[in-house]
Amino acid sequence: MNYSKLMSFIGNVPHTGRCLWSRNFSISTQAKPKTGILMLNMGGPQTTDQVHDYLLRIMTDRDMIQLPFQSKLGPWIAQRRTEEVQKKYKEIGGGSPILKWTNLQGDLLCKELDKLSPNTAPHKHYVGFRYVNPLTEDTLQQIEKDSPERVVIFSQYPQYSCATSGSSFNSIYQHYRKRDFPKNIKWSIIDRWATHPLLVKTFAERIKDELKKFPEDIRNEVIILFSAHSLPLKAVNRGDAYPSEVGASVQLVMNELKHCNPYSLAWQSKVGPLPWLEPFTDDALKGYVKQGQKNFILVPIAFVNEHIETLHELDIEYCDELAKEIGAERIGRAAAPNDHPIFINALSDIVINHLNSSVTVNPKFLMRCPHCVNPRCLESKKWYTKFCA
Repeated sequence: MNYSKLMSFIGNVPHTGRCLWSRNFSISTQAKPKTGILMLNMGGPQTTDQVHDYLLRIMTDRDMIQLPFQSKLGPWIAQRRTEEVQKKYKEIGGGSPILKWTNLQGDLLCKELDKLSPNTAPHKHYVGFRYVNPLTEDTLQQIEKDSPERVVIFSQYPQYSCATSGSSFNSIYQHYRKRDFPKNIKWSIIDRWATHPLLVKTFAERIKDELKKFPEDIRNEVIILFSAHSLPLKAVNRGDAYPSEVGASVQLVMNELKHCNPYSLAWQSKVGPLPWLEPFTDDALKGYVKQGQKNFILVPIAFVNEHIETLHELDIEYCDELAKEIGAERIGRAAAPNDHPIFINALSDIVINHLNSSVTVNPKFLMRCPHCVNPRCLESKKWYTKFCA
């Protein structure tokens, strides 16, 4: 389905906030699924009791972060940070809503797919988180039990990074490295979608909604500050595609907004002492206030749903605490895509075009970074070449 035709469906998806916290595997239909959609993401602890194990998995994943003596230092850091991170989750309601949003997005996506692509229906979504339940390896076992004819592995990171998307895809390779994967299922991959026109339109609409909250006489002066998770400069210099793909998203969103406001891109969530991509979001805000700017909108351009980095880092630490500290008049925050009807249509358009294509894997996905030295990445790329043949 092309973009213009799909636009006619916008508004048909209900904009709902119903809670799906307790469901790891959502059944879109009672019938045996013909097509499964495996939605990959980092995940987030649903309760404070899950925080330690969540941090432990992150700190011992060398695709995500490289530490000296990682098998010992990683667990030590996880233990040391647990109490601090638990406190942050308590301040946003006791846990991450990322599973709720992913399940809701998956439900709405499959309902649209059932209507728009009846030849591949029934569709069922599955959630595969990297660091917390439902873990990807457990979800793969559930998929094998359901045995759909086809499974689309759909990364929920619009912009590809070896540390996030790559780690999730490597976990699938790791799961099947010493076992046979089900040959009765046809597998394919959607690895990145940073420039999809409906994703761009979703972010533009979220920004417009936030701009309306500012007085009309200053609205055009509000700085739109896009914020994405930062990346170590070692990864950038290695050739990670993430910074350029984030930049592409930003430029297209501003094109959609007809460059209505001044804007910039900054980076958040640095971890550890090594140099990371800058300017950091908080430092950018401080710098602009010193230049006389007082009003801002933060846009989480690399996140498709709310979680700790939007609800705590952006909303509490920057929009509230930092705003008071530096004397900003207002720091607003554009909502993540969540269940916006245009975003659901983006997801369905991406999947339908993929299902109708003869390409099962993006050739770019099978490339390594020019300075890649990760042997597991090499093994994973070779395996995926055969896996999606």
